[in-house]
Amino acid sequence: MSVVTRIAPSPTGDPHVGTAYIGLFNYVFTRKHGGKFILRIEDTDRERYSAESEARIFAALTWLGLTPDESPDQGGDNGPYRQSERLDIYKQHAYELVDKGTLYPCFCSEERLAEMRAEQKRRKQPLGYDGRCRNLAPDEAKARLDAGEPHALRLKAPLTGETNFKDELRGLVRFANADIRDGVMLKSDGYPTYHLANVIDDHLMGVTHVMRAEEWITSTPIHILLYEGFGWEIPHFAHLPLLRNPDENKTKISKRKLNTSLDAYREQGIVAEALLNFLGNMGWSMPDGREFFGIEDMTEQFDLSRISLGGPVFDLKKLRFFNARYIRELLSLEDVAERAEPFLKSAGLTWDDEDYLLDVIDILTPRVETLAEFAEHDYFFREDFGYDAKARKNLAAGQKYLEDLEREFARLDSFDEDSVDDMLRDYVQSQSVGMGKVLQPLRAALTGVSNSPGINELVSVLGRERVLRRIGRALTAITAGLPDDKPSAEENSANKGDKSSEAA
Repeated sequence: MSVVTRIAPSPTGDPHVGTAYIGLFNYVFTRKHGGKFILRIEDTDRERYSAESEARIFAALTWLGLTPDESPDQGGDNGPYRQSERLDIYKQHAYELVDKGTLYPCFCSEERLAEMRAEQKRRKQPLGYDGRCRNLAPDEAKARLDAGEPHALRLKAPLTGETNFKDELRGLVRFANADIRDGVMLKSDGYPTYHLANVIDDHLMGVTHVMRAEEWITSTPIHILLYEGFGWEIPHFAHLPLLRNPDENKTKISKRKLNTSLDAYREQGIVAEALLNFLGNMGWSMPDGREFFGIEDMTEQFDLSRISLGGPVFDLKKLRFFNARYIRELLSLEDVAERAEPFLKSAGLTWDDEDYLLDVIDILTPRVETLAEFAEHDYFFREDFGYDAKARKNLAAGQKYLEDLEREFARLDSFDEDSVDDMLRDYVQSQSVGMGKVLQPLRAALTGVSNSPGINELVSVLGRERVLRRIGRALTAITAGLPDDKPSAEENSANKGDKSSEAA
């Protein structure tokens, strides 16, 4: 059997991290078996549909590298791949099920259905269709259809017995038919509900394995009844555990408690490989127990039996830990620099020398967890940076040292790390002070902040010209009293008042 899987996101908002999670498992399972991976767009909710959201789904999957074999963008032999373009297909198949007795027309108005639900609530009865049109005489139902009376098509669920299916992860799952209500399958406006469209699309597109989130388990008996009504072969089902919030109750992941947008993680500087690796650990494990692996490794080792049904927790701290590991160790320096460039340019930062950029990225990688954090160290790329409060204090306290170091740096024959280190050690020893007394004002002069990479690395990357220019700028700022230290107009007025009082 040739394996075919699919994902079918709805373009109604931000591309969801759950789409990436389910997509990853479908993708690696398909690649493991040399099959096809399909992207289908479920856009029948026309009120919430967004063309922008659809485009962002495509972009997110491209970013992650989960490239489908068939999709609205790429085409294929089983299109169209947007449900809104398949309405005639659904209508034709739906009325086939009416003829077979699996569906029946329902002529109840919205007003009548609203009254029914209100009465059920009043009587504290289970909500659901009461079956009024289920038992219409066939001749009456046909006459009303022929007359063009508005109607929907409902599932004629069995009233007794069970509907069962085998889940590849959970074994035999049983549902009492009495609990399956006669839900709408084709709405009066000609649009299908999820259940009907899902079954028809999966069959016509040759889907052999339906791998989706466990929240769809309760919908599966409806799908089984539709498959049986058509007389079609039922695919294999595997319902993956839901991603969970890192709260006490491990609730289902939701945007109320956690950012679920794939775009947001990309914009934060999470690299695609780290996110996929992190998601790959959500309910699945490598045979050798290692946490860090690429999608090729996951594909090679993938087996459904290694999926755990415990609720995997989407821990942001762990995701950042994974991301930092990729930036620091698992991606090449050149790769990290290339990925960091858009974040730097978005912050308005520029550079002339690509080798300089590589040097900056190299000394910053131990200090960042995301690509976006590189741009926070803007002092590498601009000369007009300000001085934070602690840096200003360090500058004021270290004026003499900065004046001396300006001369020492100018005299250095070589400006590499070793030469800088030797010079600084000799100078500190000559002053009989702690290293921090000298290095803190120097760091403040070179970066404007009190926390940065090591001075030796910093000086060697900036180079002699920048170092001397920045020390000179800092000394000028000290002499001028530092702009931020100048008294405000109100303080000046108060000071003048004090002096007048003293004179009196």
